[in-house]
Amino acid sequence: MTDVELPFETELGYYEGRAEGIASVRGVPLDEGRRDLAERHGFASWDALANHVDALREGREPPSPFMLAFRALQRGDLEAVEALLDEHPSLVASRGTNGNDLLGLSGGRLPAVTLLLARGADVNRGNDYGWTILHQAGYSNDRALAEAALAAGADTTLSARGDGGTPLVAALFWGHREVVDLLGVAPRNLRVAAGLGRVDLIDELAGTSEAGAHRAFYRPHGGFPAWEPSDDPQEVLDEALVWAAKAGRVDAVDRLVELGARLDADPYRGTALTWAAVNGRADAVSRLLELGADPNACGTFGGPDHGRGVTALHVAAQNGQAGTVRLLLAAGADPSLRDELHDGPAWGWASFGGHEELAAELRSAAS
Repeated sequence: MTDVELPFETELGYYEGRAEGIASVRGVPLDEGRRDLAERHGFASWDALANHVDALREGREPPSPFMLAFRALQRGDLEAVEALLDEHPSLVASRGTNGNDLLGLSGGRLPAVTLLLARGADVNRGNDYGWTILHQAGYSNDRALAEAALAAGADTTLSARGDGGTPLVAALFWGHREVVDLLGVAPRNLRVAAGLGRVDLIDELAGTSEAGAHRAFYRPHGGFPAWEPSDDPQEVLDEALVWAAKAGRVDAVDRLVELGARLDADPYRGTALTWAAVNGRADAVSRLLELGADPNACGTFGGPDHGRGVTALHVAAQNGQAGTVRLLLAAGADPSLRDELHDGPAWGWASFGGHEELAAELRSAAS
């Protein structure tokens, strides 16, 4: 079996995005990312890969069995997937762009996952970034998918997108709670303890070298900007507070503030208040405000083109979190403050998110 990655999309822009991701991760020019991606697909140059993709799109070259299986997975046509696997048993182990096999391209849809695992897919095989189906379960907060993966032998300790990027961390990055009890406790550091609400573990780790260990993972995909986590004890505390807040772990919030975590720190793409608000963690929002968090503090959030100079109110409004919007307004949040990138007030963000009633409420609050 070859290690060459098989194209499964027919739009060149898809491969441009993958090349940009490679360049970003490696810290190299885009041309090097393109060349790397082309070589992974068995082509000597970016132009050769681009010509092949054009030929696939235009029908001048036939789709590979892998591409046909991918399209069948997209349609949810499992009979077609089964027929292709019958004809080409090695398909279950073939890899596409970014090292994704069919299991990784299943979208985490349980019937497809069940079929592919039954046909011999390796539940612990990650893509080029180490991302496994259990990472996907954590990322998407999908308990049924996690249970299926674990029943097939999924390893909760595997890292993706950097040291410490376990399936648990993929879940806690977003503040998920419903799946985390299935995913172990690795890596055992302060932000994990905070996201799980383990005050006992916070006390055990605080001030030790373990507190900030295994934090090379900081983004689940290339849509977030590059960052270099440090060993600075203050940054470790501040980041843990954000992880406690986004998961609504109020007791952990209290303990971390007692230990010196800063309420308005923005260690990576969002303050504690911003993440609590955008996730609708009303208890955490209320507690952070009681502790003195500034409802009008500006920071970052999301991708580099998304949030700069934004308040918790901006992103809560965009996500339609009416409850936390009202908590913030009651605490003195100013709905007329404008972000730095888009010059938009909170009601503009609500409207952009499709929440017109909330936008009207914010306009009224500003008048």
